[in-house]
Amino acid sequence: MDEKDLKIIEMLLENARIPKVRIAEALGVTETAVRKRIQKLESSGVIIGYRAVINYKVANLFCSLTGVDVEPEKLWSVAEELKRWKEVKAMWLTTGDHTLILEIVVKGVDELSDVHKRIERIEGVKRVCPSIVLDVLK
Repeated sequence: MDEKDLKIIEMLLENARIPKVRIAEALGVTETAVRKRIQKLESSGVIIGYRAVINYKVANLFCSLTGVDVEPEKLWSVAEELKRWKEVKAMWLTTGDHTLILEIVVKGVDELSDVHKRIERIEGVKRVCPSIVLDVLK
């Protein structure tokens, strides 16, 4: 990866729907060159997907950023289980207070409570620490 690839990533992080021609103009290269670079970033696993940023309040959805503490020997089995859940929209392995951070999106508080209880029942989960998102600021 070079500086142009990093600039492409930065621009896609800001707006994943930015026209390729605008990226090309910013980099001083052709649109074809930008397309090839993005394809290479995708095929090499640097870019693994594109997502919409949702205003949960407007959409009448509830989002929880949930810390999950996991026994070290059970980490990968817990992560594989959670990857299959439709409510888990993103999952990060982290340092700090929690082993995993989950982004959970559901239709209501009762459903959120049920999801957290299901997580607590997974073998190897030691603790579940939910934080409900009140508003999306960026």
